[in-house]
Amino acid sequence: MQWNWQNADWPRFRYDTASLIPLEQKFLQSAGEVIGAVRHFNEDDSSQLRIELLSDEAIKTSEIEGEFLDRASVQSSLRRQFGLNTDDRQVRPQERGIAEMMADVYRNWHQPLHHEELFHWHSMLIAGNRYIETVGAYRQHADAMQIVSGRLDKPTVHFEAPPSRQVAAEMEGFTAWFNQFGPSGQTPLQALTRASVGHLYFESIHPFEDGNGRIGRALAEKSLAQNIGQPSLISLAFTIEKNRKAYYSELERHQRTLDITGWVLFFSETILAAQQATLERIDFFIQKAKFYDRFRDRLNERQEKVIARIFKEGIAGFKGGLSAENYISITATSRATATRDLQQLVEIGALTRTGERRHTRYALLLQN
Repeated sequence: MQWNWQNADWPRFRYDTASLIPLEQKFLQSAGEVIGAVRHFNEDDSSQLRIELLSDEAIKTSEIEGEFLDRASVQSSLRRQFGLNTDDRQVRPQERGIAEMMADVYRNWHQPLHHEELFHWHSMLIAGNRYIETVGAYRQHADAMQIVSGRLDKPTVHFEAPPSRQVAAEMEGFTAWFNQFGPSGQTPLQALTRASVGHLYFESIHPFEDGNGRIGRALAEKSLAQNIGQPSLISLAFTIEKNRKAYYSELERHQRTLDITGWVLFFSETILAAQQATLERIDFFIQKAKFYDRFRDRLNERQEKVIARIFKEGIAGFKGGLSAENYISITATSRATATRDLQQLVEIGALTRTGERRHTRYALLLQN
């Protein structure tokens, strides 16, 4: 026997519930902090925060699979999904599809899981992909569904999922499990346990030709939302992408066994880290709003453009800090003007300055 689904006890996963108790408690506490922080926003700021967090998740969950999307296009599609003002930019099917799926997960988190929902997500994700044989349905091809890497003539097989002929029955069992162990089900599991087991369970079936990773992460977010009673807005893909190698390593290791304590602990810790990332990004959003309140009508057009560009980089800011060369590149202005603009931003308290001469760097001066 090589894979978990070939075990006679499949899918009766085993794990140590006692080791999860402190993690489950920490999750509920942090969930309350996120909910409390978001409640302080007015409607406009709340909508903007939702777009920011969902677009980051959409971009990162695609990036994990090696697909790089345009942030502005994803945000434009999300704004359209939520009935907000947006521009008329042309959006590629990939960006529109992931935005539609993220919006659907956000809006319909409370609904029981059913095959049609998964088919709907798959149709959104694969829109415009001409290389997928079966779209909006479980895979049907006779070839083995394998996760491989390395040379084409000598690939390394990391995992082989159940054959396509078994997928319909496997997914019947999975959807029943997901609903039975939900908060409204017959035997509810706690939040981290259910999301962790459910993610491994789904990825082990690998029911679609493509998109299994993105749909599996969406299912984890739906699971968490159901357990806390509202959309989680959790930075799950954002956190997984930062530690992608460990994520795939743990997933591969635990797809060979039904004893998955190590996996449940790993994925639970990942969710807790994602919660903290969400709290940090909410705080950054608040600081951004305060910054613009402080410097409203005090920045010229060039300065506004550069400040917006810095904020677009997110919490980490420019790698190595903003330089005069960055400023010149962004604004297409002269060195003398850039120097004058930057000096003014330091004087009014918008930026801090470190280093000297060519090593001079600037960073936003944010206030809590």
